[in-house]
Amino acid sequence: MTFGFASSAATSSVSADSVSRLARTLEPAEWASAGIPLLRNPREVVSGLHSRHSPSPSTAVVAVLDHDERLTASASFVRRGGTVADGWEFRNSLLSHLRRVLPHDLRRRTPVRTAVLMYCREGDERWTEEDGAWMWGLRDACTLHGLRCGAYITLTRNGWQVLGEGRGGRQPNATSKPAALSETSAFRDPTPLRTGGGAADALLRTAAR
Repeated sequence: MTFGFASSAATSSVSADSVSRLARTLEPAEWASAGIPLLRNPREVVSGLHSRHSPSPSTAVVAVLDHDERLTASASFVRRGGTVADGWEFRNSLLSHLRRVLPHDLRRRTPVRTAVLMYCREGDERWTEEDGAWMWGLRDACTLHGLRCGAYITLTRNGWQVLGEGRGGRQPNATSKPAALSETSAFRDPTPLRTGGGAADALLRTAAR
């Protein structure tokens, strides 16, 4: 009987944890109806981030754009392998990296800058639960940093895609060679950018649950 109760308690715990993780995931329809602002030139943004951070699979690149869609700050880091996709963990890591490269805008009545997230991963362009967790994490991190939540972009071997918009392309992709930054107008600004992290940085556990 003792073993029976222990097994039941463990099962309940696992089930509750799974339900909590699912609550921290956004479905494509939810994302599309959330009023996420469209990028005027997604190819330019994707190419610029790809050139600056040279992401490989499991690398997340978070970037902040001004009202003219010019890059203000960016950071990249690698998701720790073997961990379960959890929007809370992703939110914490995104928020940590945003704080490293950009002061918050919480004192503003309305956000003036927009954060976008590009995630390089294996697989095809179809939505996954991992994508849903990143979407939830990006939206929550933006709220806590005073930013407007922008596009979520996947980068795979087949190319890139802005989820929820149906826009994408074959170049750049997860295996292509980064182009020179001078080829992307959004990244030509001579003003020094605040850039943090890199492909070698591990995903950090930065906030208590």
